[in-house]
Amino acid sequence: MSLPTTARLLLPALIGGIHVAGALAAPPTLTTGPVIVSATRVEQSGFDLPVSIDSLNQAQIQDGQLQINLSESLARIPGIVAQNRQNYAQDLQISSRGFGARASFGVRGLRIYADGIPATMPDGQGQVSHIDLGSAARIEVLRGPFSSLYGNSSGGVISVFTEDGAPGMRLEPGIALGSYGTQRIGAKLSGERSGLNYVVDASTFRTDGYRDHSAAKRENLNAKLRWAPAADSRLTLVVNSVDMPDIQDPLGLTRAAYEANPKQARQAAYDFDVRKSVSQQQVGLNYELKVGAGDTANLMFYRGHRDTIQFQAITVGAQVPAGQAGGVIDLVRDYWGVDLRWTHRGELAGGPVTTSAGINYDMLNETRRGFQNFIGAQLGVLGRIKRDEANEIFNFDQYLQTQWEPTPRWRLVAGLRNSMVKVASKDHFVITGNGDDSGRTDFAAVTGSLGATFRVSDAVNLYAAWGRGFETPTLNELSYRAGGAGLNFGLRPSTSDNLELGVKAALGSDALLNAAIFQVKTRDELVTLSNSGGRAVFQNVAGTKREGAELSADVGLPGNFRVYGALTALRAVYDQAFLTCTGTPCLVPTTVVNAGNRIPGVPATTAFAELSWRHPASGFLAALEARAVSKVYVDDRNSDAAEAYAIANLRLGFEQARSGWKFKEFLRIDNLGDRNYAGSVIVNEGNSNFFEPAPGRNYLLGMTASYGF
Repeated sequence: MSLPTTARLLLPALIGGIHVAGALAAPPTLTTGPVIVSATRVEQSGFDLPVSIDSLNQAQIQDGQLQINLSESLARIPGIVAQNRQNYAQDLQISSRGFGARASFGVRGLRIYADGIPATMPDGQGQVSHIDLGSAARIEVLRGPFSSLYGNSSGGVISVFTEDGAPGMRLEPGIALGSYGTQRIGAKLSGERSGLNYVVDASTFRTDGYRDHSAAKRENLNAKLRWAPAADSRLTLVVNSVDMPDIQDPLGLTRAAYEANPKQARQAAYDFDVRKSVSQQQVGLNYELKVGAGDTANLMFYRGHRDTIQFQAITVGAQVPAGQAGGVIDLVRDYWGVDLRWTHRGELAGGPVTTSAGINYDMLNETRRGFQNFIGAQLGVLGRIKRDEANEIFNFDQYLQTQWEPTPRWRLVAGLRNSMVKVASKDHFVITGNGDDSGRTDFAAVTGSLGATFRVSDAVNLYAAWGRGFETPTLNELSYRAGGAGLNFGLRPSTSDNLELGVKAALGSDALLNAAIFQVKTRDELVTLSNSGGRAVFQNVAGTKREGAELSADVGLPGNFRVYGALTALRAVYDQAFLTCTGTPCLVPTTVVNAGNRIPGVPATTAFAELSWRHPASGFLAALEARAVSKVYVDDRNSDAAEAYAIANLRLGFEQARSGWKFKEFLRIDNLGDRNYAGSVIVNEGNSNFFEPAPGRNYLLGMTASYGF
């Protein structure tokens, strides 16, 4: 496996670290990380598994944070790039080892789950606005080969888990106020009485936005109820909703506009009053039944509804011709799914073995309509209809996963998944000049993973893993094709082969080291062919390569100090040259993208570091964070890039306990050096409006008060 320069430099140090870890380890008091479930669907320590997986705890998610965006805490995870775009009308940009970086709508290339309910639809596109961080107990982040066991578009897996209530009852109101008119007010009620465990969390969020024309509102509700109908069973109900009315979109900026005034919105944002409204409600039910000493059955069912209406900045001229897109997207989505799994724990050749087998079905029914965003000379209003179709997407998967410990030193993990994805579209808007765009297509793939952990000592594990994944085009990517009507059913799913080698070591009693090198080769990668006038057309290209290294260390130091660091080096390139379009829509691509060009939206290096100090007697905590990101190319041609940046953040916290009350206060200052930089880029934007500026120095002050009954 060829490796980038950074990985070759890191590898000798990692191998040497194995010997150091063996010398320093103190097996009787080892800290081997948190219990995780995402890798194998069975609760166990991730330290012993041949996977790259990290878990963020409740303090890391909530303390000193706004608790609105996953990007607040995911920066700690190696291999993950999560950008807060300062634009709540657009979804977060999240990528895992480069998968998902091209997303122009929703989260792409990753599987997202909240309490086991998929936030990723059957076509591989997901949203995260309904995920409630105020009641989250932990976030598990899985990268690498074993991500493929979650099916379509699983370049990585992010799972959020709601906390459980503690015995008794606890009420916890809270408020946070910050720069740019930002405020979050929430209240949480939790507890356990008479066999019922419950958590109910509600919050409201407002901001004027760092940039002009970027005000946003969001209201979230998340509730989890759990009870035991019998001694050997458990039933969990999860209900959540989100309402985001008329969120303003400042749009991306050209380089000249970004450098002249990063706070400005594009004039088109005002002309068309560019905005987005989202409303979503969903419910999930999980039933777990123990059958005998070693068998467990698990049934999960969910159902949801999501309405989205988005006013875009498509010029009037681009909308007038028949067959062209309108400037308003109106989506109504109803979705549901079921997952049935059986887990058996037993013994094979004297070693423990655990096997899970299951079936999974997810369905999405979508009504997609498009309208002009003008009436006569009035812009930014709902005009004539331009699109009306009914879409149906579903997947039906079967999966098998097993782990076996043939000897105390070896742990073997393997998995297999058979996936089928079907897409059908019925066009209800067929007029002269706009033909029938109806059609249907099927995608299918068998994916698998295989890994082994070798226990060098009680404190050091070596592992190797391989996996094969696939990624279908989303409905948005199928929507248009060059030079004619009809959906782009010529697109093929991309496939990938993933290899990974890693080491996990416990240094002494309070230190963990994780390191991995990896290579991913894809075939038929999905990329943008053209993006103009509201029509994004996609194509397959021969292949890409992603290779790199990840390193993280968490070390407790004398005097109540703690240091954490995460480093990622990633070389993500196109393996072979291909042709693409630039500027106005084109039927025949003529612009060359050279072999070796970087995949846009993927930084070559990212780093996060935190030094914290806690004074237990007073409840005071101080933490200094640092984050560095290398330059990020904006398009396939690598014609421009957002410059590299490094910023520092300060977090101060206080805790007090008084007669049943517990108080927490915090002050957070981000971008201490008041650095000007582009926090994210809009990949392959057709009019070169690539840049989304990040705020300068900004503040957040918050307080919670909880009382136990």
